[in-house]
Amino acid sequence: MSSPFGPLALIANPRAGRGSVRTKLPGIEQALRQRELEYEVRITEGPGDATRLARRAVESGGRFVVAVGGDGTVHEVVNGLLHEDAALRRDTVLGVVSAGSGCDLVRTFGLPADALGAVGRLAGADTRPLDVGKIGYLDRDGRPAVRYFANIAEAGLGGSTARRAAALPAWLGPARYFFAFWLVLPSYRPCSARVDVDGEPVFEGRAVNVVLANCRFFGGGMHISPASDPADGTLEVQVYTGSKTDSFTTLPRVYAGRHLPHRNVVELKGTRFHLHAEQALEIEADGEVLGTTPATIEMLPRPLSLKV
Repeated sequence: MSSPFGPLALIANPRAGRGSVRTKLPGIEQALRQRELEYEVRITEGPGDATRLARRAVESGGRFVVAVGGDGTVHEVVNGLLHEDAALRRDTVLGVVSAGSGCDLVRTFGLPADALGAVGRLAGADTRPLDVGKIGYLDRDGRPAVRYFANIAEAGLGGSTARRAAALPAWLGPARYFFAFWLVLPSYRPCSARVDVDGEPVFEGRAVNVVLANCRFFGGGMHISPASDPADGTLEVQVYTGSKTDSFTTLPRVYAGRHLPHRNVVELKGTRFHLHAEQALEIEADGEVLGTTPATIEMLPRPLSLKV
């Protein structure tokens, strides 16, 4: 039973999930052979490799590229599949095998969180269209940079939390974000910010955090944006304006997806956003620390298909 999308190019990060991808890979390959799916495994050796390998897979004629790992691996693969705001190949199919410390993207689509279960979903022809966000920001050297993201981006408290989480021990797994949040919160200082939506100024005031959601889950299972539809061409944006105490009391409700509506959360929706703050806010996308504001974010409608 070969795939209708041709051979699979598996982009695997062996270090993801404290090395769990390395140990799971033989079982993943066995499951692929049992389903008679033709495949090739391409192993990453460092940051940026998944992007280069994904691009190379498409440029050599492939159209079915599978990220094997966590959200970071998916993020890099998506950036390899796109060029100048479009897919390198129009009929590109993205597959995801969650085999790292956690993959929040798959939760929105009801895909299995275990590697072998995810392999079973790689067979057949079922796909769903996937919007992708494009974010322009300043990198660590203050130079303009651009990155694509499939799941969720943040600026402010969330960006600082992601940076702190990246420095925590890998054995904490998905809980790193939770612990990082409490480590960052006491010293974090909100600031005045402005958000323009589709060319119009719609918010100006004190902001603790800005969430830009294409999908629904992030941070190890937080149901941050229950209304997000990853194929409607728009972003759901939440500007958190309250005190840090609000962050403390709201967090349990965020995991359950019951935090909205909230008196101190401004909800916005659109296709293009510009974010400027009186101080540089740290930005993360798909859990990857990028840089700082000012930032421009726009939606690319359905450049990819996700294998489901």
